[in-house]
Amino acid sequence: MLKQTVAAAFLAAAVGPTLPEEYGIVEIMSIEPHILVVDDDGEIRQLIGRFLRENGFRVTGARDAVQMRETLANAEVDLVVLDVMLPGTSGLDLCREIRARSMMPIIMLTARRDETDRIVGLEVGADDYLPKPFNPRELLARIRAVMRRVAHAGDPTTAHRQRYITFAGWSLDTHRHELANPEGVVIDLSGGEYDLLLAFVEHPNRVLRREQLLELARHRLTEGFDRSIDVQISRLRKKLEMDGSASPLIKTIRGAGYMFVPAVTRQ
Repeated sequence: MLKQTVAAAFLAAAVGPTLPEEYGIVEIMSIEPHILVVDDDGEIRQLIGRFLRENGFRVTGARDAVQMRETLANAEVDLVVLDVMLPGTSGLDLCREIRARSMMPIIMLTARRDETDRIVGLEVGADDYLPKPFNPRELLARIRAVMRRVAHAGDPTTAHRQRYITFAGWSLDTHRHELANPEGVVIDLSGGEYDLLLAFVEHPNRVLRREQLLELARHRLTEGFDRSIDVQISRLRKKLEMDGSASPLIKTIRGAGYMFVPAVTRQ
């Protein structure tokens, strides 16, 4: 039933001739962004591929971990659309595998509504998370948004300006994604915690609403899923208070949002 719903959504949004299953073959010399769609359902792969092709992307399809690895080893890929429920190696494990060696953007798809699954997906490194069934136009918008953020992050001027950010004796290295406490000890951060901290240090002494944090934190906390922000902030606070600091660095403003209170400097 879910697959039929997803297919119906694509058919309603994407009008055009049906492509053969081999839609994923890459055109030679194309300069369009290359999207790798990893989903074990052939019909969904084909529908996503057709819709993205009609909107200016190259698309390669993979049904499992083996095909995904083969594609990544033999082609340049700009973004991966990765289903959570795959035969053999799960999408979560594949996301973790990709993130261990690359900052390639990843958007995860899932038919599961469990909040824990969403949080885990974001923590292992996904840049965005989209539940099935979804409107294909929303997937397209999220792909474009993630790629814009990646392009901005790759700007050498921006990267140099923001490489080291310090506050209250702490130091955040935005190239290595490492946070060091006042004693110089590196504190482990999940992907979501890092993005939240970066959003805070780039907007110090300002009240940030949940919806603002969703936008500033690169959508890794899934729009409309406000409670995940509270969970991530709670975990981030615990790590920032490990040095026994009496004053909280992240202050809750009742009815308004959160504020990062220490002075911030960039090096």
